[in-house]
Amino acid sequence: MSYAPCERPTLHFIGVTTKHSSIMTVFPAWARHFGLDHASISGIDFAPHADPAAYREAVAYIRDDPNSLGALVTTHKIDLFEACRDMFDEIDPFAALMRETSCISKRDGKLVCHAKDPISSGLAIDGFLGPEYWKRTDGDVFAMGAGGSTIAMTWHLMRKERGANVPGRIVVSDREPGRIDEIRRVHSEIESDVPVEYVLVEQPAGNDAVLPGLAPGSLVINATGLGKDAPGSPLTEAAEFPEAAVAWELNYRGDLIFLKQARIQEVARNLTIVDGWTYFIHGWTQVIAEVFDIEIDPGQDNIDRLTEIALRAKNA
Repeated sequence: MSYAPCERPTLHFIGVTTKHSSIMTVFPAWARHFGLDHASISGIDFAPHADPAAYREAVAYIRDDPNSLGALVTTHKIDLFEACRDMFDEIDPFAALMRETSCISKRDGKLVCHAKDPISSGLAIDGFLGPEYWKRTDGDVFAMGAGGSTIAMTWHLMRKERGANVPGRIVVSDREPGRIDEIRRVHSEIESDVPVEYVLVEQPAGNDAVLPGLAPGSLVINATGLGKDAPGSPLTEAAEFPEAAVAWELNYRGDLIFLKQARIQEVARNLTIVDGWTYFIHGWTQVIAEVFDIEIDPGQDNIDRLTEIALRAKNA
């Protein structure tokens, strides 16, 4: 791929179909709000599990171009880390533990690898579940997809520092044995008493089969990318959510079939449904703060304000 030098300070977005992302219209509005009127955003697209050489070429470009200040990485977090880890001058502790790159920044002449998902996913989860949710419900977590987002979310939820406010059980499913092995490795390094089960599924029916064993009030997460990066859902139309479950669709665009399946059962199963918008806000603001070296208050009042700006820009 041929990369042209950036004419303005630029945040790159490494993804799959970046031109369709709302951030392309939201970022300019946020940039004005943050006093970054001179800044721009640029997408770099790869197919999932791209050639490692392609990731290395992109990272070298960001490293060597003076106006390329950093990047947000989605979908490719784990693959990019594995391909490029030797190219970073610094790797933050979350990135080292999770072996993923969700943010690239430059600081004092050094190229830095970050994993921001543990922070952004934690802010999102604790925000929509409210205080002491697990102590009140004793629900489980079922995360479909064992990639970087699930690694980050389960790390946040299972840590011993949370005391009694942890899920009764965590179940993680994926179609790829390597992803199951990797998340199992990360979990083995976390001090936690929460039981974790790993399920290798070949078809959505395998995920359906997990649902009846979940406790009421469980959190069911589509972290597969299905519904955005590829069409479909990790569940079939026959799936039945647990009573009073929270259904969380990490995607905020695409066909969002999982979200539609949950809405069909919303009343009958007393579901709480959360789309990917809050996660989008927290994820992007964490990276923008890091790349541009600015402070962004993660408090709810400020997040509400940034959400208002984002929705206005998105719908303009």
